Amino acid sequence: MWVFLNDRFVREEDAVVSVFDHGFLYGDGVYETLRSYGSRIFMRDQHLARLRRSAESIGLTIPIPNAQWPDLLHEAMRRNEVGHDQADAYIRITVSRGAGEIGLDPSLCPHPTVVIMTKALHPPPPSLSRDGVSLTVAKTRRNLPEALSPQIKSTNFLNNILAKRESIAAGTFDSLLLNWQDELTECTVSNLFFIAGDTLHTPALDCGILDGITRTIVMIIAQEEGLPVREGHYYLSDLRGAKECFLTNTSMEIMPVTRVDAFVVGEGYPGPLTRRMQTRFAESRTRFLASDPS
Repeated sequence: MWVFLNDRFVREEDAVVSVFDHGFLYGDGVYETLRSYGSRIFMRDQHLARLRRSAESIGLTIPIPNAQWPDLLHEAMRRNEVGHDQADAYIRITVSRGAGEIGLDPSLCPHPTVVIMTKALHPPPPSLSRDGVSLTVAKTRRNLPEALSPQIKSTNFLNNILAKRESIAAGTFDSLLLNWQDELTECTVSNLFFIAGDTLHTPALDCGILDGITRTIVMIIAQEEGLPVREGHYYLSDLRGAKECFLTNTSMEIMPVTRVDAFVVGEGYPGPLTRRMQTRFAESRTRFLASDPS
């Protein structure tokens, strides 16, 4: 694998970061995960804009000019022989505070560390999208937004990792996190939607969730389909009364949920509105793909 590290592409074995990097020491950094369909990157500019917003939120300067990112991402795909008709690309951008003396003061780190990694995208097995997945309601609570804004895609992911360990122990696809008020939020790497009363519902941002990019696309498509969308404050009781439920993120698109802990969602299989959203997403995604650099 070729990895972009700071200012050049290096082989995987040479992609070495200092043990004094504050991303390693303190989780002081931000990241974005992107994907391609063939050579075209899904919502590229929106992901890069969110990366910049996350960095600005923690006072981190990204040393690569905006105009250089498209060429860098496509060069990373080209070098790793992904991003073509036979292999969509998974792309991970990480920007950490950089190496410096031990201590919490960001000024100790004069130069941020920038990493771009790409590999072939391996989405979940088609059987999961066909049959649906089960979730565990995590005992771990979502971070309080006033303590750590969920709009910062931080490399400090321990909250999500603790919840993921719970789903692994339970043998489920993922964990659903509640917030400090017992409200629904999101899963460890995906946003939550459910259908009740012929309306598509999703937790509001102030519940403590990430403003997911695929989440936004799903809301746009639903409105185009004439399906009302409501962002609100919901509880497990609302989910128990739902007819359908699904998750969204960049790599898996729309994933049906058929069970949450001991209760079955709807009829226990992906419902017609979920199937309709999956189809419409697949039909619509071309308009959300960035053009290849000329």
